[in-house]
Amino acid sequence: MGLLDSILGRSKPKQANLDALFAVPAAAISLQAGAGLRPTGLGAVCYRPAGGAAFAQAEQEILELLRGAADAPEVRLEHDEFGFTWLVVDDDPDDVEGLVTDLHAVNTTLEAHGFGPGLLCSLLPFTDGAGRTVGLLYLYKQGTFYPFAPSPQGGKQRDTLLEITLRDLLAGELPVEVERSRWLAVWGAPGL
Repeated sequence: MGLLDSILGRSKPKQANLDALFAVPAAAISLQAGAGLRPTGLGAVCYRPAGGAAFAQAEQEILELLRGAADAPEVRLEHDEFGFTWLVVDDDPDDVEGLVTDLHAVNTTLEAHGFGPGLLCSLLPFTDGAGRTVGLLYLYKQGTFYPFAPSPQGGKQRDTLLEITLRDLLAGELPVEVERSRWLAVWGAPGL
């Protein structure tokens, strides 16, 4: 950042640390031990699609990459009511490392093709024995994680106490987002 940028109050946006995703398998162990939450095997990357052939080619490259392995996960695209695309990876719940590697590949491929500004978040849902589902979200633009816990009563209500409990549980494992105003509600996200 130069002197003129400093005077005019411009700042560089914080760069995502996509390697932070590789801390999720250890955090998954903490979630299971501390809260009874197990990985569902599902994961998703949310992004705003760009128009044009270059974006379509990048998206196709990602799909071919993920579907190309002998033990390839199920991969699909879902579109939400806000115009975002969720690239959903459905794999073995016991292979959190493989799922995280796939999500990392999606993020880095979009970033490498110049579509990083369209990335919103990555999501890994967890569930307990009673069928309650909680999402662990990675905010791309902040480089931080936060829990999203829909209320078991249904509707568009959150279980704030559970979210704070999970935040505290994960604080030693992951870079947790401290600004609760950035904890987006992702109603209807895949796996939630």
